[in-house]
Amino acid sequence: MNWTSSFLTDILHLCNDMSPYVLLGFLISGILHEFVPRSFYTRYLSGNNFRSILLSALFGTPLPLCSCGVIPTAMGLRREGASRGSTISFLIATPQTGIDSIIATYAMLGLPMAFVRPIAAFITALFGGMLVSRLVPEEAGTSENVQQAHAEDGHTHHRPLLHRIGAALRYGMVDMVADIGKWLVIGLAIAGIITAIVPDSLFSTFKDNSLLSMLVVLLFTIPMYLCATGSIPIAVALMLKGLSPGAALVLLMAGPASNMGSILVIRKVLGNKTMLIYLLSILIGTFAFGFCIDTFFPREWFTQHIGTLSHCDHHEHFWFPTLCTIVLALLLVYNFIIIKVRGKHHSCHCEHCSCNTNNESAQILLISGMNCNHCAANAQKALSSVQGVVRSEVSLETSQAHIFGTSYDKAEVIRAVESLGFMAEWKENK
Repeated sequence: MNWTSSFLTDILHLCNDMSPYVLLGFLISGILHEFVPRSFYTRYLSGNNFRSILLSALFGTPLPLCSCGVIPTAMGLRREGASRGSTISFLIATPQTGIDSIIATYAMLGLPMAFVRPIAAFITALFGGMLVSRLVPEEAGTSENVQQAHAEDGHTHHRPLLHRIGAALRYGMVDMVADIGKWLVIGLAIAGIITAIVPDSLFSTFKDNSLLSMLVVLLFTIPMYLCATGSIPIAVALMLKGLSPGAALVLLMAGPASNMGSILVIRKVLGNKTMLIYLLSILIGTFAFGFCIDTFFPREWFTQHIGTLSHCDHHEHFWFPTLCTIVLALLLVYNFIIIKVRGKHHSCHCEHCSCNTNNESAQILLISGMNCNHCAANAQKALSSVQGVVRSEVSLETSQAHIFGTSYDKAEVIRAVESLGFMAEWKENK
């Protein structure tokens, strides 16, 4: 009973400390998504030079994309003309940070870690992008698709302002919550378990061996899926148990930037050599910055804020963080329960969808590898770019795409989806 009470109390305290900043991050994410045109990114990333790699890292650092969503987004940029080096720079910088995770890092770990984290991601991304640019020959680009991105953005910007504000709110508070919410809850649960049951002396063995503690953390985090925001409460809990700030930074950097799904997709789309450079860059970057923090900076800079969190009076100004926690919980319930229940009642399950007004006949494409709304959105964009496809509807829940049209090449449809790192096959008609 005491363990359960401690677990729930720790979870509530973590949620109250984090939820106001997470909600603010989601709101800013929606504004960035709706009001910064996609062509703003694609037009600057096509060159195989330092400028494109630098801009990829700059653009990717604040973007709020989760670890799975960044893969199809980066592959989409690659299809639109981004160089191999700038694509890897984007892949390294983006999942490690994001405006939502930077704000949440400040709330939970303090200003020094919130400052170092994006700087480390940015420099590591530059290093990885330049290595790829120097060591891997560039293929012919497909920059003609940038013009299509300009056309789509022009159409978007002609929408009424109120519609765009609504779209920003929906993206931030619905799509982003759906993509990140599950991993945030998992991260909070793991943090609560660590705080409640892990002995305080666990990391005393590594107290005088920073490199060993970083290596242990790295071995556990590289194959795991951790999102940039969801990794924060885990880092907080481990630091409260004695983990060094440098090793915590390794968790915050390597966890979101690498997982088996990302590694396999990069290997498939960009090749073995690029994949190895990608992993090597993350390894070198995380160890270098972790070692510098533990060696050259006072430990108190990174632990003082956590100590304040663990000893602060949670009843002071309790109503606002609690209100934010309730709002975040309601958003999670809406995304993971209400929308799914509503979808089961209203979704069409027929093979040739007769629910649409034009009675168009649709072919069904089975897509595997989609894990978030960004994945589905990028798949739908790739399908719509295929000549002869009139319309496409991609469902994340069913992992299917309904393709409308009569004169498209089925092999080209498959290639468009697989260029993003997914697997696709046509559903056989019975």
